[in-house]
This record gives sequence, structure tokens and C-alpha cells, in this order.
Amino acid sequence: MTTLLIVLILAVFVAALYGFYRMQQKHLKFSTRVFTALFAGIIFGGALQLIFGTEDKVVTGSLEWMKIVGNGYVAFLQMLVMPLVFVSIVCAFTRMKESNQLGKISFTVLAVLLSTTAIAALIGIGSTMLFGLDGASFTQGSAETARIAELAERQTEVASLSIPEQILSFIPKNVFADLAGTRPTSTIGVVIFAAFVGVAYLGVKRKAPKEAQTFSDLMDSLYKIVMRIVTLVLRLTPYGVFALMTNVLASSNFKAIVNLGKFILASYSALIVVLLVHLLLLAFVKVSPITYLKKALPVLSFAFTSRSSAGAMPLNIETQTKAFGVDDATANFSASFGISIGQNGCAGVYPAMLATIVAPTAGVNVFSLEFILMLIAIVTISSFGVAGVGGGATFASLIVLGAMNLPIAIVGLVISVEPLIDMARTAINVSDSMVAGIVTSARIKGLDRNVLEDPNAVIDAQ
Repeated sequence: MTTLLIVLILAVFVAALYGFYRMQQKHLKFSTRVFTALFAGIIFGGALQLIFGTEDKVVTGSLEWMKIVGNGYVAFLQMLVMPLVFVSIVCAFTRMKESNQLGKISFTVLAVLLSTTAIAALIGIGSTMLFGLDGASFTQGSAETARIAELAERQTEVASLSIPEQILSFIPKNVFADLAGTRPTSTIGVVIFAAFVGVAYLGVKRKAPKEAQTFSDLMDSLYKIVMRIVTLVLRLTPYGVFALMTNVLASSNFKAIVNLGKFILASYSALIVVLLVHLLLLAFVKVSPITYLKKALPVLSFAFTSRSSAGAMPLNIETQTKAFGVDDATANFSASFGISIGQNGCAGVYPAMLATIVAPTAGVNVFSLEFILMLIAIVTISSFGVAGVGGGATFASLIVLGAMNLPIAIVGLVISVEPLIDMARTAINVSDSMVAGIVTSARIKGLDRNVLEDPNAVIDAQ
């Protein structure tokens, strides 16, 4: 009977996938297909949860097959990350009209990413205080106990590195190993190497223009090929979003959600306030927050369901250039930097909240100015090199809690609702990198406002 039910559920799943294929054949808008898939996944996953529950073999067996579509889609996007980071950064140099803009672009992008992370940390602290979250009230089950033991081992690795050593770990000793993503800081290592290649290109351009032009043409060809692959993969977005959202709803532990409801509410409240800060920054450079939200929804929805900032990078760049009118160089810099530096959700709000929650159990006065300033500083500094994939928030939290000499058990105690909160955190991470790109492009007068204000200027993966 179980096998029959699994087959029937998968038949419905495949029928839905065929429906999205037919929508593509009819050339419906990309955003329409994505949102249809998102809501269909919510309904389908919620129905499985209500009918069978979370632990039923019918659900677990069905989701195992559905993950081929969802996790496979994310894997395809992650496959593109390292090549895209490298080619994008180098092409940012080769396409730069004025080399003196390099410093202004890099500085502004980093300034936005890091300043918003500091603000996000302050918002996280404030939300924890406002909701009166108390670490002593968090319950611990068998899953939490196992997670805490695992985190203790991982913190030993993190604690062995001082902040100067962590900075040194960014340097790519073996660029081929970093291109393979073998280290937690591989992404920023590839960014650094690509920047060196770009600077070298500018030097060759002055002394040997002919050879520099040949290299530029080669990189342009590679960029077009990589972006074509991106387009091919993006066509799979509705299928991936549907499978991912179905998995989230069908596998969510609603009992744990109720038990930690206050923590979830505080987290989402803080993340919404951070989004409002993003909109305020956009308004400052005369970009309509409503226009931003409308055009950013497809990529933010994907980030929400996939929980992968790195996986959203291809969609991020496409959205910045084709929907917002951001110049190529700035879009590539902000998207690349944004998956490894200054992630507002994972490296800003989350570590700050956990540190504030657990600090009173260690006898620390969370209302003291010294604690607040020290926590904001540590959160901002430690946001460098946080991987834009699942687990980045845990990595950042371990660094912050270790630097503040606070117990790490709190990270394990919220494991049951981690996926639910991580979805919103990832969306905020991606939003921050796009905002950094838009603000920077506006500052260097590279923002094409005709594209920005054109309602038909949206990403399309036909």
C-alpha cells in the first residue's frame, strides 16, 4: 500500500512538472511561472503534511524522489558558482571603461555590505531584547543533543584560528583547489585570484594592448558561454522551486515551530526590518522600493526556497543587469562579494541574536554599551568569508560565540526550526548584494534608469 501511495504522489508531482513545461511552451512570463510553482509547492507540500504527517514512510519515500529535482536544480546552480565568480570578476576589469572606477566600485560595494551587516547585528540585538528571548527556556531533545556534540567538534576547528589567521585563510594558496570549492573560504579565494588576474590585465593593457585585447576577447567569449549555461539552468527554476517548496512544507516539524514560535517571530521581525533598511538605502539613491520589490521577487523567492546565496548568484547577476540596469562590472562585483562577505541574514542578524540570547546565562549584561558595541564589531569582522551555502550561518555563529567566550549550545537548541529561518535569512543575504550593486552603480553614474523604470525589463529564461 505504501509503494502504491508513493507512486500516486509522484504521478501528481510529475503532472505538475508537465504543467510548468506547458506554461513555458506558451511563453508565460518567467516570474509568473516561478510564483505559480512556489504556491503550488506550498499547497502540495502542505497537503502531504496534513494527510500523512512528517514521519510517515509515504512522505519520506516520496520526498526522496522529489529531491532529485529540487536538490539537483540547486546543484546545477552551485556548479556554475566558481566559474561564474571567476569569469565575472575578470570581465568586470576587461569591460571597465575607466580603470579609476575600480577603487570606487570595490569600496562602495564593500561599504554597503559591511555597514548593513553592522546595522543588521544591531537590529538582531534589539529584536532579541524586544521579544525577551531567554536561552534558559529552550528545550533540548535527542536531536538537539546530537547537534550540540557535533558543533563542539566543529568549534574546535574554528577556535584554533585567530582573526589574523582567519584573514590569512582567505588567500588562495592553491587556486585550483579553491575553484573546486574545497575550503569554507574558497569563494572569497577565487574572488581574490580573479582580482589579481584583472589587475594584471590592466597592466598588460598599458604595455601590450594587442595581447590584452586578445585576452579580453577570450574572456568575453567565456562569459557569454557561461551566461548561456546560466540561461539553460534558469529554465529549470519553476521545477526546482516547486520541488524545494514541497519538501519544505511536507517535512517541517510544526510542533517544534510552535515551541520555538517566539524565536521564529523575533527572527522574521528582525529580518523584515533589515529589508526595510535596504529599501531606505534604495530610496536614498532615488530608486523606488516598490519597483525594487516587484523586480526582485523572482530571485528572492528562489533564495527563500533554495536556502543558497551562492546558488542564487546567476539569477542575482541577471536581475541586476537586465531588470535594474546595473552596469556589468558593478553587478559582477556585488554578486560575487555578496556570497562571501557581509551577509546580513546569516552573518548579521542570526549570530547577534544567538549571542544576545545566551549571554545572560554566562552572567553578561546584554544592555551594557560595551557588550553591544563589541558584539556588533565582532559580527561585522567575522562576516568576511562566510560561505553562501547551507551552514554559513552556523559557521558565523560559532566564530562570534567563540570570540565572545559564550556557550555554543544555543546553536544546537534551535536546529528544529533552522531551515524555516534560514529561508528568510538567505533572501535577505541576496537582497543585500543586489542593493549594494544598485547603490554602487548609482554612485558611479552607471545605473541605466530607463531599464530600471521599464516594467517590461525583467529576467526571462525562455
